[in-house]
Amino acid sequence: MLRIHFTGSDLESVRIARRPDPLWEIVCSVCRLQAREGAVAFDPWRQTVAGLVRRDETARGAASALFSLVPRAAYFPDFLTPPVEDGPDDLQTGIDRVLATPRRRLRQELTLLTASGGRPWAGAALARGDVTALTALGGKLRTYHQEFIAPLWNRISAATAADLALRTRALVDGGTRALLNSLRPMAVWEPPVLTVDYPVERELHLQGRGLLLVPSYFCWRRPITLADGQLRPVLIYPVDKTHSTPATSTASLARLLGPTRAALLYEAATLTCPTTSELADTTGVSLPSVSQQLAVLRNSGLITSRRDGKRALHTATPLGRRLLGDS
Repeated sequence: MLRIHFTGSDLESVRIARRPDPLWEIVCSVCRLQAREGAVAFDPWRQTVAGLVRRDETARGAASALFSLVPRAAYFPDFLTPPVEDGPDDLQTGIDRVLATPRRRLRQELTLLTASGGRPWAGAALARGDVTALTALGGKLRTYHQEFIAPLWNRISAATAADLALRTRALVDGGTRALLNSLRPMAVWEPPVLTVDYPVERELHLQGRGLLLVPSYFCWRRPITLADGQLRPVLIYPVDKTHSTPATSTASLARLLGPTRAALLYEAATLTCPTTSELADTTGVSLPSVSQQLAVLRNSGLITSRRDGKRALHTATPLGRRLLGDS
């Protein structure tokens, strides 16, 4: 069990992330690929990934590298999922944080991984903070997300948005204690301790640092946290996947438009006149890339954009909505 100890000030500093964290989705999805739990939720996705790995050498290399850094049922380095005070970043900002990890921490965490039986990709070079190795790691993370995570981002966003509505309602109705109670049965709140179903025995004392709750699509059955208790406290927890967008619809549209443009079109149709920044946040794609892909969608007649002061507001056109309905 994981026992998280709260003080009065910690209860005032419990926060819920507004969106999933792309890096945690990467790490948790690697765990799902290496285990067979959750057949109904994940087997169609596993089959898609297996096909990509067979056909595409770049995708295969990204998966292989991350498998070595996130071995099954073992320690994985915290630097792959850097905690952020205000909640998850977009993918590129998160990758930049990974690549900015101090050398001492890289060395310590990779030493722990090796000691637990892992054989990390580019282990010695990464431990030295070698720029070439770190840049390559950034590329592996980016490729993995693009090939294996981005095509499902609509489903991930839908599932986490539904969960956020549930947690927010609990918070509004009953405050922080009701929010923590809403995590049952995977966590039990008995003041001042939140006891979490966990594979090992751990004590985490928040000591006034608060706690960030981050919903995750690929997290399965029980929550997870960082191995280093001195880092900013975060609890990643699984969301209900039963009401997310059907895989066939998302996959068909992604094959037609590409995963990033498919995700952007879906969000432009679902949200109320989202800004460019909001679309970057909800899809986990960098702002420059979102701007480029929106231009393609606009030139194809699938979205319209209008200025509102310094912001651009986007919405799906009737053609774009018909495409979503037919996908």
